[in-house]
Amino acid sequence: MSWLVTGGAGYIGSHIVRALGEAGLEPVVVDDLSSGHASFVAADVPFVRGSILDRDVLVSTIERYDVTGVIHVAGFKYAGVSVQRPLHTYEQNVTGMASLLAAMQQKGVERIVFSSSAAVYGTPPTEIVTEATPKNPESPYGESKLIGEWLLRDQETATGLRHTALRYFNVVGSGDVSLYDTSPHNLFPLVFEALVDGRTPRINGDDYPTPDGTAVRDYIHVADLATSHVAAARRLDAGENLEAAYNLGSGDGVSVREIMTAIADVTGIDFTPEIAPRRAGDPARIVTSGELAARDIDWRMRHTLRDMVASAWEARRAAAASGA
Repeated sequence: MSWLVTGGAGYIGSHIVRALGEAGLEPVVVDDLSSGHASFVAADVPFVRGSILDRDVLVSTIERYDVTGVIHVAGFKYAGVSVQRPLHTYEQNVTGMASLLAAMQQKGVERIVFSSSAAVYGTPPTEIVTEATPKNPESPYGESKLIGEWLLRDQETATGLRHTALRYFNVVGSGDVSLYDTSPHNLFPLVFEALVDGRTPRINGDDYPTPDGTAVRDYIHVADLATSHVAAARRLDAGENLEAAYNLGSGDGVSVREIMTAIADVTGIDFTPEIAPRRAGDPARIVTSGELAARDIDWRMRHTLRDMVASAWEARRAAAASGA
């Protein structure tokens, strides 16, 4: 019996795969490598290169590796870009989810942990977001994640599917120097690449209604995130009930400007960020409470902001040293 991790060759997915293995569970990876890396998958982990849009690939993988549960990480995750590419976003995140659920139903797989997003809330009306906060996504990405949650709910009604969705926003850091964020859109790799190239990092918007004018987010360490995915999988395996969704957050916001200060401190590279226009689809502030997840799926912030920056920087330097 094994757990299928869609998108398991990506930054977040590969950390989840490692955590599953360390917990004694048997991961299997399906990834089309559109943004993932085959090198992120350990040699002893079965890896199938394919798209979640290809139901035949999913069905054959489930059959071959006796898959009994799924952690669904694969998808198109860039809120700003999704505004320019809504059809692509819906195809990957909504049609992809439907394809996966159809394959699961066909083979009788009844457990799934879904990597959702705090983007389902849009710009919330409260300082701290809880699971009960109204959903008002402000980008096709956020909308597609919310629809994914609806699909899970509807499959539960139709087939008894057992599921949970984990909502989070900015995932950073590294739990292993061989695994790092290579996204061309995420803050940490953008800043690191600029510093390595001798360019000045930039902040997208300093006119938000926040204390220092820059966007405020919950930044969480990828290893902490992976731990809670595994905890959720274990509870579903044990036949225990979970909430339909959990927020994974610190309850404390960190601004982009504060992130820049921490990066300068850790790297020892002094810089003053340039200011660029806001990105479409980015809300001013979103900070989530992780109390419910702490109760049920072993969620806690085990890493400080400095830990997050330092581990990410170490992984980036290791990648550069290896020629990656």
